[in-house]
Amino acid sequence: MARNLTEQQQLFLDVLFDGAGGDVVLAKKLAGYSDGTATTVIVNALKDEISEATRSYLARIAPRAATAMSGALSDPTELGLRDKMIAARDILDRTGFSKTEKIDVGGSSIFILPPKNAVEDEED
Repeated sequence: MARNLTEQQQLFLDVLFDGAGGDVVLAKKLAGYSDGTATTVIVNALKDEISEATRSYLARIAPRAATAMSGALSDPTELGLRDKMIAARDILDRTGFSKTEKIDVGGSSIFILPPKNAVEDEED
């Protein structure tokens, strides 16, 4: 259930990624908060909304990450490609598009036996 946010809180969330580039101090200024307002107070009050906005932002840039990965196929000599691929993979992993691995669990059977009783050990 969405909370009712003040106009200033909503503006803070609106500019956090788009206008402020993720910088909470700049977002605070762009949203019109006074310099005396502690950034931690704003962030703590909007913790859940910031988390949701972060997930939304990652979902928005996931297509760019996917196209960056496919771009590596057409130009594998691009400078910084390795770092770019790591960043793209991390973004895609965090948005649910992670690499799937299949494990074959066939073959032999395993039997688990109960432990020996202390009396049986003494008789042997």
